[in-house]
Amino acid sequence: MKLKIQIQDYLEFCQYEKNLNLKTIKAYRIDMEQFRTFCEKDKIADVVLITKNEIRKYIKYLHETYKTKTIKRKIASIKGFIKYMMSEEVIGCNPFSTIETHFKEEKVLPKIVSKFIVEKILEYQYKMYRTGEMTPWARRYLLRDIVIIELLFATGVRVSELCSIRPGYIDIYNMSVLIKGKGAKERIIQISNGQIEEMLKKYMREFSAEIKKTGYLFVTKNTTRFSEQAARAMIRKYRDKIGETIKLTPHMFRHAFATYLLEEDVDIRYIQKMLGHSSISTTQMYCYVSMEKQRKILAEKHPRNRMVL
Repeated sequence: MKLKIQIQDYLEFCQYEKNLNLKTIKAYRIDMEQFRTFCEKDKIADVVLITKNEIRKYIKYLHETYKTKTIKRKIASIKGFIKYMMSEEVIGCNPFSTIETHFKEEKVLPKIVSKFIVEKILEYQYKMYRTGEMTPWARRYLLRDIVIIELLFATGVRVSELCSIRPGYIDIYNMSVLIKGKGAKERIIQISNGQIEEMLKKYMREFSAEIKKTGYLFVTKNTTRFSEQAARAMIRKYRDKIGETIKLTPHMFRHAFATYLLEEDVDIRYIQKMLGHSSISTTQMYCYVSMEKQRKILAEKHPRNRMVL
């Protein structure tokens, strides 16, 4: 069985039977094509010719080329492919069976947006919305931008999730949002701030025609779905407006959401559910960045600070 054909079959299996999202499929396709190219350089174009030695050579190449996190993902992609071929009886033995892979992964702490920056952006937006000299058209789209910033910080959603919200996902009466996350997993996030509720309702009224036409909650000036790239550009615009130069991304709002809740002693399992993490280990990374809380505890509770020498 040709490797190229089998890879295509596997990707279709992932998309239509496993129901993986398109971003995951895209990552798998990149990983699998890279693996195929590597094999074909060794004149291996048939899956039955993939040996343990070939796998070992590929892993060595990955270690020489990529960082640990990327290596782990690429190896996991190949393992999934091999497992699929075993289940389809395309191959009779697993070349990974006696290969052990060990990783010492560097800990990369998530970067968060400070409360000060969030407050400065929102202060600027609300001031402009209430008192700024602008056309009614510009004021409408400022309203949209306010709601987007508010929801990113208030709910911790991924930017892709935010841009994929449809009007039917909003429960106006209970003030909650249905979020469709990775792997078709769903969760519901409450909106518990009266000012955010008011602005969201106002936005939905003023943009009702555009929302109906596109089928999405957030829309562009050309009446199309508001994209992830547009959200990133919009955040950079307001960063510049308040005179900041730091790197600022939508995902930093998600990290901030989790970190600040943890600092307020919210149980990490509640945070896990609100973020849509499958595993608690993913959420636990925020324990490492909650340094403000740690500093306060040590300053107030450590007995050394009560010693007068």
